[in-house]
Amino acid sequence: MLAQVEQLKNKLIQQLDTIYQDVAIAQDPTDIADALIETMRLESHVTAPTPFTNHWSENDIILITYGDSIIAPEQSPLKTLKKFLDTHLKDTINSVHILPFFPYSSDDGFSVIDYSSVNESLGTWQDITQISQQYQLMSDLVINHCSSRSAWFDNFIKAKGLGHDFFFTAQPDDDLSLVVRPRTSPLLKEVETPQGKRFVWCTFSHDQVDFDFRNPEVLKAFTSIIRQYLDNGVKIFRFDAIAFLWKVVGSNSINLPQTHEMVRLLRTLIEAAEPQAIIITETNIPNPQNLTYFGNANEAHGIYNFSLPPLLLNTLLTGNCLYLKRWLMSMPPAQDGTLYFNFIASHDGIGLRPAEGLLSDTELDSLIHTIEKFGGKISWRTTDNGEQKAYEMNIALYDALQGTVDGKDQWNFQRFICAHAIMFALEGIPGIYIHSMLGTQNDYQKLANTHHNRSINRHRWQEDSLEAALTDNNLHHNKVLSTLKTLLAIRIKQPAFHPNATQFTLHLGLQLFGFWRQSQNRKQSIFCISNISNQQVALPLGELNLIVSDSWVELISGMKIDQLNKVLMLSPYQSVWIANSVSQ
Repeated sequence: MLAQVEQLKNKLIQQLDTIYQDVAIAQDPTDIADALIETMRLESHVTAPTPFTNHWSENDIILITYGDSIIAPEQSPLKTLKKFLDTHLKDTINSVHILPFFPYSSDDGFSVIDYSSVNESLGTWQDITQISQQYQLMSDLVINHCSSRSAWFDNFIKAKGLGHDFFFTAQPDDDLSLVVRPRTSPLLKEVETPQGKRFVWCTFSHDQVDFDFRNPEVLKAFTSIIRQYLDNGVKIFRFDAIAFLWKVVGSNSINLPQTHEMVRLLRTLIEAAEPQAIIITETNIPNPQNLTYFGNANEAHGIYNFSLPPLLLNTLLTGNCLYLKRWLMSMPPAQDGTLYFNFIASHDGIGLRPAEGLLSDTELDSLIHTIEKFGGKISWRTTDNGEQKAYEMNIALYDALQGTVDGKDQWNFQRFICAHAIMFALEGIPGIYIHSMLGTQNDYQKLANTHHNRSINRHRWQEDSLEAALTDNNLHHNKVLSTLKTLLAIRIKQPAFHPNATQFTLHLGLQLFGFWRQSQNRKQSIFCISNISNQQVALPLGELNLIVSDSWVELISGMKIDQLNKVLMLSPYQSVWIANSVSQ
């Protein structure tokens, strides 16, 4: 075991040398490595991870939710959340991503005041661990920035105590013209300190002050945070805004080599402590850059499939799958030990940067205009040349799919289910936002109260109102929940839906979007085909080359296919999963 600890130490030293090679640091990398090992309690026990190992299967489904997306009188929201999970989802959802559940000052949790505490308005660490005992727990590591109201930043302003040297500063006359960021606010925040004025780097807002990872003490602090999260049951780490972690004045300060090496180092530590734990990087950037966070299966285990939401939405609003199909054909298969994290809605808006180079300006303009017609809002960013450009579309997914580019129609529910049938079948693990699971619509009251565009898709349900909505047959909520649960119940039984099962794109015209999945043991094949138009479309089964010696069934309807050359007529937005064997 001591030999394994020594191997770990040597690996950490190499990674630290790479990270800090251009930075003058007071500590020797050997001493830093020792401190990291001690913090993670790895001095006497290290688990050597097996490379290229899949710690996931077709059973893994992740629900994305705030800790207080559902509230009830006289009960902590985390207890209410667990009650909802146990009542409605325990047979289909095995994982839950609880968005930042720490004390915060803004951005609905992503401006963390104290990383070591649970927001008392949500509950306690005991509530968190109780959820983690029944569901795989995914938690945010908000690692790029913290709240300007944190004790660390208070000490920065005082120029003494822990945190006094934790934050990145620059000068107003520095060349910051290349910096890439998703906001229009000024980059630098002026503060008064005993040493005079300091200008703190703020990628997102002036309440979110960026850390300076050139200081190894910041790395040590986050290593301690990671250890605490592991101790409280976290199995999946979402590295929030990780692309912006390392800054260099004069550069674009995004996706820098030191950032990638920092992800690799944190993976080294996490895997040594808990080999089943995984990292998913949240990098809302153009697709080619996003893919680099896999490294060589030695960086992130998973990456958010950020291009999927705008491309799938565009497909269903136009009735044309050309752009979605082109993208899918270009996507490399995730090698063993890595995965795509698929989603089409989240607590944030539908990002448009990941569609850059994939959708034309004309397509993007049409998409934005349609979302605005359906009651959505558009958030903007400032480009390198000072131009204002759409950054994301803010709208509840159910409302985003209430029609096409031609206007609203009667196919809202079918189009919404079609989007999820496609997402559930794709290579990767599906993540489902709780408000998609419930068919929640735009929250204009919350938007008016906060004046933040993202609030439109961050509704907070009262438990009694939700339960009433789920039993009212005149509303769509129960129909959405039951239909999505049915699809998921089918999915988790199919080995061909393993996140790393083979996938090939089918060519069936522009109104039928399809792909083929094959299980890793090659025993099961599933043809996943959706009519993405508002017209009935013929699907000639003969074009699928179904093997005559196999028995075929359409999994969603349960219909047996006994004539392999027949033509199926697909209704608007109907999806079929045609499989040669069914797991019971």
